[in-house]
Amino acid sequence: MTDTPVLEARGVVKIFGQHRALDTVDFAAMPGEVHALLGENGAGKSTLIKILTGAYQPDAGELLLDGQPITLRDPLHGQGYGIGTVYQEVNLLPNRSVAENLFLGRQPTRFGLVRRHEIEARARQLMAGYGLDIDVRAELSEFSVAVQQIVAIARAVELSGKVLVLDEPTASLDRTEVQRLFAVIRGLKAKGLAIIFITHFLDQVFDLADRVTILRNGKKVATQPLSTLNTTDVVRMMLGKDVAFEHHPSSLSSGARGAVRVQFQNIGRKGMAPFDLAVHEGEVVGVAGLLGSGRTEVARLMFGVDASEVGTFEVDGKPVTIRNPAQAVAVGFGFCPEDRKLDGIFGDLSVRENIIIALQAKLGWFKALNRDDQIELAGRYAEALDIRAANHDMPVRLLSGGNQQKVILARWLAIDPTFLILDEPTRGIDVGAHAEIVRTINRLREEGLALFVISSEIDEVVAYSNRIVVMRDREMVAELTGDAIATDAIVQAIAGTPQEVRA
Repeated sequence: MTDTPVLEARGVVKIFGQHRALDTVDFAAMPGEVHALLGENGAGKSTLIKILTGAYQPDAGELLLDGQPITLRDPLHGQGYGIGTVYQEVNLLPNRSVAENLFLGRQPTRFGLVRRHEIEARARQLMAGYGLDIDVRAELSEFSVAVQQIVAIARAVELSGKVLVLDEPTASLDRTEVQRLFAVIRGLKAKGLAIIFITHFLDQVFDLADRVTILRNGKKVATQPLSTLNTTDVVRMMLGKDVAFEHHPSSLSSGARGAVRVQFQNIGRKGMAPFDLAVHEGEVVGVAGLLGSGRTEVARLMFGVDASEVGTFEVDGKPVTIRNPAQAVAVGFGFCPEDRKLDGIFGDLSVRENIIIALQAKLGWFKALNRDDQIELAGRYAEALDIRAANHDMPVRLLSGGNQQKVILARWLAIDPTFLILDEPTRGIDVGAHAEIVRTINRLREEGLALFVISSEIDEVVAYSNRIVVMRDREMVAELTGDAIATDAIVQAIAGTPQEVRA
């Protein structure tokens, strides 16, 4: 390995409106290494990758290739400099042959006609170099996702050949397929390629990568060799060490607990380990785990967004069927999703309409709420949650992120829920709205509601949870109660290290 990076970012800044997505970030990819890029949602990984590949231009800082400054206009321009990218979703043509995909846009021709036999011969030779003996005349869709990934990598390397960016390439692969892909990556590393590897699977990072760069909130936390770190070190740096809250509600003893409101028994589906969980009235069960650990998948199973393939649901001791969100709402479940803009708000509907829509659906459209009832309901919850809007008939998309989050919360409180699922309720909102949401969670618990709350902020989860379940590799791996509810214990459970191990 030389001392000169193949691709380097120095002091890169990227700003979107008032949001500083990258704040003076340095990054260097060396020839013949696998460099992992890690960080939670919003850390800046995607923005940095888009700058390195030419999809975005930095607002400040510079890019260097082999030590020389470059300016990339777009990804095609970056490809010309030798920078290729392969994404989780294979960006090829499934209805065309393997050979056609490999040489699309650069087919050898003679007298204006594509030389198909030459393409197929070169494709067979290329695939053999990756350890694949396949029919290159067959459509790409006939092969497994792992083979499609290798075809995508082969094409990217042929087009570029200096830097290969792999963005979540293993997300849809089983263990055997992952190892096949890793063998290909190691072969490319041995040939001197610089490989940037983005993933949520820490075991794969330690298995494959030489160095790691960790981003948090748009800033670089560290770049270190993996040989100097353990999993706990990496988790701590990804999640941060700042503790904003010091207290958490005491765990409820079996005698002090309210009745079991909801019971999930052996709930699961393909790719998600079955889980058992009971949530009592007046209890917050917090959920901790890295992005990709299965946190949101559990919430979607609970609410019927994804139908469970096994297991049973009970509400107040009675069996219920939840195979879709309508059935979940009918038994009193509410769900504030992680992506409020995509899955939560109806942007062009008014604040009032967004608040009453779940209650109206529960009542049925033959029992329509009249306008006076709608105004009263919206006004009551807007006041209770301090929703700040010029008026309740303005489009909800015009509100701030924090106020949009409060509108979604108001929507579910309006149905008088039995059980409330909150997925990242404080993400992307200002400090004042953040504190108001946390106060609301505490108040709802004190009023007897059963809550299941997912958050990437460990100190926040500690602040309001009676119990905490920890997710890792799409499985509930730990449940913490009482004095065990502490940031160190959660980090160690996420990392899969014994409690006595200290970073």
